[in-house]
Amino acid sequence: MIALGQPDPEPEPSRGRLGLLREHDFRGLFLSTTVAQFGYQITSLALPLAAVLALDVSELEVGVLSSMTMVAFLLIGLPAGAWIDRMRRRRVLIVSDIVRAAVLLTVPVAWWADALTIWQLYAVAFVIGVFTVFFDVSYQSYLPHLVGREKLIEGNAKLETVRSTAQLGGPVLAGQLIEWLTAPVALAFDAVAMGASALFLVRIRRREAKPEVAHGARIIPEIKEGLAFVFRNRILASIVACTSWWNLWMGAYMAMVVVFLPRDMGMTPGGIGLVFAVFGVGGLIGALVTGPVTAWLGEGRAIWISTLATSPGLLLLPAAEPGWRIWIAALGMGAVGIGSVVYNVNQVSFRQRLTPDRLLGRMNATVRFLAWGLSAVGALIGGVLGELLGARATLWIGAVGVCLAFLPVFFSPLRNMRDLPQPEPEPVPAA
Repeated sequence: MIALGQPDPEPEPSRGRLGLLREHDFRGLFLSTTVAQFGYQITSLALPLAAVLALDVSELEVGVLSSMTMVAFLLIGLPAGAWIDRMRRRRVLIVSDIVRAAVLLTVPVAWWADALTIWQLYAVAFVIGVFTVFFDVSYQSYLPHLVGREKLIEGNAKLETVRSTAQLGGPVLAGQLIEWLTAPVALAFDAVAMGASALFLVRIRRREAKPEVAHGARIIPEIKEGLAFVFRNRILASIVACTSWWNLWMGAYMAMVVVFLPRDMGMTPGGIGLVFAVFGVGGLIGALVTGPVTAWLGEGRAIWISTLATSPGLLLLPAAEPGWRIWIAALGMGAVGIGSVVYNVNQVSFRQRLTPDRLLGRMNATVRFLAWGLSAVGALIGGVLGELLGARATLWIGAVGVCLAFLPVFFSPLRNMRDLPQPEPEPVPAA
């Protein structure tokens, strides 16, 4: 792409363990991701615990709250991709961070004024979800521009390491903040993290050219083009099916974890944070072993084997009782963390590598629309099942559902495929 203003110096070649971190612009994205992910871990724990502990809501209301953070992927997921393909993605990332920071600050303000309600939490979750749609689609579409397609595996692996480290330390920090300050006040720390994330993005020097939009281009045909690109490719379609099914039942599962641990297991916010931290340990291990595992199994087989081998770890939590067995269950969640990172690094890198620049936003939006949209449906299902059957029974159902998620990729060309196909060059229009 053509840069605006003075040309940037050529990025230094990746050397040693730092690799892409030697490059100024990737380092800005890396630092932005670091603070944002730690903030996200605080919100993931503090928002539902504010409902459970501060407002004493029902299982159904917890499920609705969890659903509200992701329902925006269903409502605007597809058009967001087409809109983002018409905009500079860095600017979208910055605006999304600033708006989310401002909205999060309303929760501690309302708490101090003794005016916090579940309806405000619903509204906050929804607005955060809307701007998370724009942020996530832009984020995955921006990385190929920033590092080049030949470095996507390294770039995604480093960013997954950040996410996994945040999953390790973030819940511990969140649990302690919630115990010391209450859940609503802890959300102020996430607002500060979002603001810091925006500042790191501002420091990125490389600028995108404004995307060219054909005169008279309409959103609906562009959305259809993105959908067709994903579903005409059998491998992409199988990956979307696997991810969507996994998120559907994981949404139901996670909606009840924050009910099951304090009410059935009698755990404090600090202890709950430690359980989530074990999941983060698994994610960090997954980020470290993704390279060797992929080299051993191949990209294609690593995608389905990572899901098949680790998902049964979720079955340990509904079997747990108060005491030491909860930590065995936490280890099972850690195994799921390993598998999810190996899966994500390989499938996301493949999607980014396969997709032409002009379709990146729409491709990512299509995947997010289905995968995260069904996660919102799953959270709502979890709330309904929790209200009818209880949190423990819902955890059993969700865990079994997640264990079946590998089937679409298993019954696809990926089953025996070591190396994933490379993209075909786009035809050059005639002069």
